Amino acid sequence: MCKRCPWLDETKSDYVEYHDNEWGVPVFDDKTLFEFLVLESAQAGLSWYTILKRREGYQRAFADFDVEKVAQFSPQEEEQLMQDTGIIRNRLKIKSTVTNAQRFIQIQQEFGSFSQYLWSYVEHAVIVNNWQCLEDYPATSPVSDALSKDLKKRGFKFVGSTIIYAYLQAAGLINDHSQQCYRRQQIIDSYSSLGVKYVMSNQ
Repeated sequence: MCKRCPWLDETKSDYVEYHDNEWGVPVFDDKTLFEFLVLESAQAGLSWYTILKRREGYQRAFADFDVEKVAQFSPQEEEQLMQDTGIIRNRLKIKSTVTNAQRFIQIQQEFGSFSQYLWSYVEHAVIVNNWQCLEDYPATSPVSDALSKDLKKRGFKFVGSTIIYAYLQAAGLINDHSQQCYRRQQIIDSYSSLGVKYVMSNQ
């Protein structure tokens, strides 16, 4: 029996699959980074599992997370999404997804890729934390504070530090698998061999 992170509800098979195959895996692909940003910003005020269950709905609603297409959604298309039961029907969150797509493209144009911009916040090396129990996990970090502040300055919405910390965890810029979790070292070993750098946190 594999030991997993203390936050995971192992009675939910789709949640276990997400934890085992995606959470904390380093992401460098802009399309996936946009997808995770859409999903994490939709999470604001809700549980992550609420969004995870609707992932396919978001994929359909937001053009398979094609940032160029989402950036061009019209007010009419935004209004149509208010009738879409496959997503969270929150007007501000729907509008913010379109706005964030537009800002995402601006960053791509400025830095060459969103990935290049994002990974610069961890100096292109995964931060590995040393959490043991659920109480150890923080809601934010200095990195999420700084990134959140810059994203807000650039016009992004629903990108508070708590959301951004969850985003960094999901996209693998921070490896927050607990010390007991089998995925912690597995991811480090797999991606170190591919040239990904890791920095062990003092926390």
